[in-house]
Amino acid sequence: MADVKLSVQDLRKTFHPGLFEKPIEVLKGLSFDVRRGEIFGFLGPNGAGKTTTIKAITELIFPDSGTISVCGFPQTSLEAKRRIGFMTESPYVYRHLTGREFLRFCAELLGVERSEQEDRISHILDDVGMKGSGDRKMGTYSKGMLQRVALGQALLGDPELLILDEPMSGLDPIGRRDVRDIILRQAAAGVTIFFSSHIIPDVETLCDRVAIVVDGRVRAIGTVGDLVSREADRYEVTFAGAMPEDLSTRLLAHHVGSGEAWVRVSAGDREALMGELADRGARIVSMNPVRATLEDVLMTHGEGADQ
Repeated sequence: MADVKLSVQDLRKTFHPGLFEKPIEVLKGLSFDVRRGEIFGFLGPNGAGKTTTIKAITELIFPDSGTISVCGFPQTSLEAKRRIGFMTESPYVYRHLTGREFLRFCAELLGVERSEQEDRISHILDDVGMKGSGDRKMGTYSKGMLQRVALGQALLGDPELLILDEPMSGLDPIGRRDVRDIILRQAAAGVTIFFSSHIIPDVETLCDRVAIVVDGRVRAIGTVGDLVSREADRYEVTFAGAMPEDLSTRLLAHHVGSGEAWVRVSAGDREALMGELADRGARIVSMNPVRATLEDVLMTHGEGADQ
């Protein structure tokens, strides 16, 4: 367990909206481990239980059952809390404060020595790309700038484990790139990072391992390479001299363009298609393998979830 920075085991949580309303079971025995030094993605659709899990880890809510440990300490202990940096999905900031004043306020809450605060805050502002805007009122900040300052406050305590809830949510492409760069720099400095997202390209780009969570359960876990097929499971073939509707081979999709036709078939039907096209005297223009993507894996597990 020394190499496990975050352990969540058999986590369950049911919400009770009201006296005459049906209870909502959000987490249904969810389990995973995050190892030292890795970027771990928590991927799933909206409503899958990602934010509820993070709120349970950070004690913003209390699970009905299950265990959570941080850096080998019970999650409820002060030792665990000292090792966590946390950025919520929708950070609340004081708009009348400057970015520097906000970080100074957070440093006081964290117990950072006053003699160290200014140097620490200047370093953080520089690290998150806000050095030139730290003395502006936060009410004038863009969404991306607010996200960077919120990420800065999560870094103030020099955490071993950085927990980010949808850190790229609502950002434009430039803002997403900036936050990704910050995450990569922190990982290079030895910080273990756990972040939730429903943005698949961010997960594919950043993560060492990924957990796919759907309907309150972890449906799959591993590297992106582990989760997606290394072998082609479909083929896309473009040809001339035959019409898709005349083929007896089972087609997954087809389209007819100007002088050429395009079809998609399963890997198992590829040889039958090629034989049939040869028999009909068709000319093959191209044939390309199609491998499963992380989005395909997510959709597959999502389709099997309880509705």
